[in-house]
Amino acid sequence: MSSTGGLYRRPINKSKIRKRERDSDVKEEMRDREKSSDHSRSRISRSDWDSTPTRSITPRFSGGGLTSRKEYQPMRDFPTPRLASFDNDMEFAYNQDDEDISHDRREWEEEQRQLDRDWYSMEESSGAMDDTHNPFADYSDFVEKKEDELAQRQLKKLTARQEQYNKDNELWETNRMLTSGIVQKKEIDLDFDGDSEARVHLLVHDIKPPFLDGRMVFTKQLGTVQSVKDPTSDLSVFSRKGSQLVKEKREQIERQKAAKSVVDVAGTALGNIMGVKASDEDSAAPPTNPAGEMETPKGDSQFASHLKASEAASTFSRSKTLREQREYLPAFAVREELLRIIRDNQVVVVVGETGSGKTTQLTQYLHEDGYGNYGIIGCTQPRRVAAMSVAKRVSEEMECKLGTTVGYAIRFEDCTCESTIIKYMTDGVLLRESLKEPDLDHYSSIIMDEAHERSLQTDVIMGLLKQVLTRRRDLKLIVTSATMNAEKFSSFFGNCPTFKIPGRTFPVEIMFSKTPCEDYVDSAVKQVLAIHLGHPAGDILVFMTGQEDIEITCKVITERLQQLDNPPELAVLPIYSQLPADLQAKIFEKAPDNARKVIVATNIAETSLTVDGIMYVVDTGFNKLKVFNPKIGMDSLQITPISQANANQRSGRAGRTGAGTCYRLYTEHAYQHEMFMNTIPEIQRTNLANVVLLLKSLGVKNLLDFDFMDPPPQDNILNSMYQLWILGALDNTGELTQLGRRMVEFPLDPSLSKMLIVSEELGCTAEILTIVSMLSVPSVFYRPKERMEQSDAAREKFFVPESDHLTLLHVYTQWKSHGYRDEWCIKHYIHSKAMRKAQEVRLQLLDIMKAEKMEIVSCGTDWDVVRKCICSAYFHQAARVKGIGEYVNCRTGMPCHLHPTSALYGLGYTPDYIVYHELVMTSKEYMQCVTAVDPYWLAEMGPMFYSIKEKNFTQKEKRAANRAEMARMTMEMQMKTAREKEEEEAKELQRKAMATPKNSKIVIPGRREPGVPRRKRGF
Repeated sequence: MSSTGGLYRRPINKSKIRKRERDSDVKEEMRDREKSSDHSRSRISRSDWDSTPTRSITPRFSGGGLTSRKEYQPMRDFPTPRLASFDNDMEFAYNQDDEDISHDRREWEEEQRQLDRDWYSMEESSGAMDDTHNPFADYSDFVEKKEDELAQRQLKKLTARQEQYNKDNELWETNRMLTSGIVQKKEIDLDFDGDSEARVHLLVHDIKPPFLDGRMVFTKQLGTVQSVKDPTSDLSVFSRKGSQLVKEKREQIERQKAAKSVVDVAGTALGNIMGVKASDEDSAAPPTNPAGEMETPKGDSQFASHLKASEAASTFSRSKTLREQREYLPAFAVREELLRIIRDNQVVVVVGETGSGKTTQLTQYLHEDGYGNYGIIGCTQPRRVAAMSVAKRVSEEMECKLGTTVGYAIRFEDCTCESTIIKYMTDGVLLRESLKEPDLDHYSSIIMDEAHERSLQTDVIMGLLKQVLTRRRDLKLIVTSATMNAEKFSSFFGNCPTFKIPGRTFPVEIMFSKTPCEDYVDSAVKQVLAIHLGHPAGDILVFMTGQEDIEITCKVITERLQQLDNPPELAVLPIYSQLPADLQAKIFEKAPDNARKVIVATNIAETSLTVDGIMYVVDTGFNKLKVFNPKIGMDSLQITPISQANANQRSGRAGRTGAGTCYRLYTEHAYQHEMFMNTIPEIQRTNLANVVLLLKSLGVKNLLDFDFMDPPPQDNILNSMYQLWILGALDNTGELTQLGRRMVEFPLDPSLSKMLIVSEELGCTAEILTIVSMLSVPSVFYRPKERMEQSDAAREKFFVPESDHLTLLHVYTQWKSHGYRDEWCIKHYIHSKAMRKAQEVRLQLLDIMKAEKMEIVSCGTDWDVVRKCICSAYFHQAARVKGIGEYVNCRTGMPCHLHPTSALYGLGYTPDYIVYHELVMTSKEYMQCVTAVDPYWLAEMGPMFYSIKEKNFTQKEKRAANRAEMARMTMEMQMKTAREKEEEEAKELQRKAMATPKNSKIVIPGRREPGVPRRKRGF
């Protein structure tokens, strides 16, 4: 077909006539709807948005959205045919008997429980991906099928000669029909089928602001910090290769298509191994919501609302009252001495082994000593699930309802009230509170629990609290830690006193492997069986890296044990953070007579729990660390060798109740020469964009002046500041912009925060608010192993061809229009838990936007505006088409591919330019959540990177324009330097004038004279 278009009426192409008739019907329907409702852009309130039926807003899309006009015009006025309103629900094949449907319901409900645990178990700042949380992990068969289909289509590609022959034949047919009088005129083709216009050429630039030219120093750590000591060592090589046994078992499970859900519960294979019987009622079951009532996260927290009282987990806890259990803890014996040390010192480091009671009892001791009369007693935790579960336990011991006297706060969930005295929270919550209350006046004392884990936010809080302590002499700070790093904490806070809660320890014999163990899972299984069959009684603790390793280890141990003749009884028990509470409790129960327990755990068992009866420890020598991957521009979880401190902590688990033995599946040479002494802190190996933005907003102009316990590397700081400059959060001199100040108010990644703010300017806040909420939760699509084809078909019916982001918006609006019903989610293979989390996140973000006086505006049917807003947040992650389904990053040239689950995959056309949310590394570099964009949008939103190639604009003029831009930024930097120099001179003169004996007194943390806590405000 020529570029001028086809014929107005062509009898030989009946399918096109039928398509045109259908399109006409759609247009007519649209006109009828427009008569009854106003589709113009309008301001809507929160209640209006939550109650407006989605089917009254029929989205309008562009056919790819790629034009060469600066003023973007929609390409067609009717909805995408694949996107239909779900007035009568989607037609869905459920040709199964009732038994299969009930089985699907059980499997779906278990999937919701797993997703709920994943949500609360993940770290608040985590953007890291591993095999468990990989959104594409369950689609390997689907990927292979779709890519084979695409390859077959590519094999049938026409040659240039055949294509020209077809064009000539079509022109001949056109001429004959015009000559014969069958048709009278030609139709102008408005579909812009690629050849109708010249392709837009996007020019890519590489400009960096002067403050990132390498001459300025932002940290004391100039060199790069490696996550492993020696990348060529045996331990490092084995960690990168992974376990061959795990790979074989994974492939076997995929071939059989018999894998159960990722959490082991009653009725599953591992549950049967553990002897857990299936029951109709499960304490972990989610509350169903068939009517879809609206739930408010504040005041009626989703986690707190369905918690039951803790059931006893061991014989001791079942036979003792809560008061007797408290008095039995080691902390109770030293209670008075500990409180005396806290009264006499502003900062105290408390060292205690797991199970000593420091987490649950310290807050209660301070409350009983009167600190609650002067402010809140806060306790920070590195993990969400720890903050919630500990708060629940303390509320039971104090006999109060969770959320009243004792409460917790995590991101997107606040279970406290005005009368709350003891508050457990994640590190991130306290960080955000410091934005609005720099001196933390509402707190009389703060406990930093599990500080030895050295999470990213823990290190930042310690630096902030060190400054607060000099301004608030009444504030008490207690840092709790395991044995490791205790001296470092004391030194950081001015050599403050260290108080050790005594515990009972016994000698442990260390056994190293004589040769390196290439497959750590297989070696651990063999060692467990050798201990069980040839050593005296005593339970076994095995350290693994993650959930998949643990499950396969448990399965292989059971399988190999069954191959023996009359083996001794062995109870195989897994333990990891996502495991249901009822199965976690089984590890504390005493094994039956003449039986032994083997507990397979992650590093959660190093410091977070103590199990009586452990006599043998099997240490594989590996764990998972979050490490920034510059190739994909985000954090990822990697298996790495542990540190010597971790190894010593693991071996100590065998000496809690008696003399024990630790089997290390690595050589003594590897321990001495291939392991760091201590784990590399997270702040030295992860992305710091959020931290830099937070510190800048707190007034830290020069990051070199901030007191980090371990300063982050210069490269990490530069990379993070570059990302913030790209998004407009920092100006050309490195100072925080007005946009950056607004971005800090949202507990989101900087890109998502910018998307929300820009949406106000473009008039689509309601739609972007929903998209951001959906991106903040795990994948909403459910894909059971037994019904992959049906779930894939259901997913495709939600597709919006131009955008995966708009697909998520479509899912949410359809769920809303059907009353937020769980039954609708089951029918369409949607995770109701994920949808409810998105709903909660949306409400919290809506409150923040209203507090910031941001108008909630809907763009109605113009979803092209939504795509432009998405482009404003991800223009630095733009890619240009290279082939069918294959792209290259415009800035880095890195290859990236459309995943077959994307709405853009296999459309029949390939957009020239797209932006993506993130890259996921599997067999290829796949883009997750992709949206097609106009190249003019890229040039408008990211002028520092892109420009449109124009006629009569030579390379010489381009270079001159770049030089002028650099000269302008350099002048800004020079002016800033001169301004700072003048300010410093003025401050120096003021210091000299104020230098009197009375005014030069220095407040030192760790003072010896007692003080009275400041009275709390606002209570």
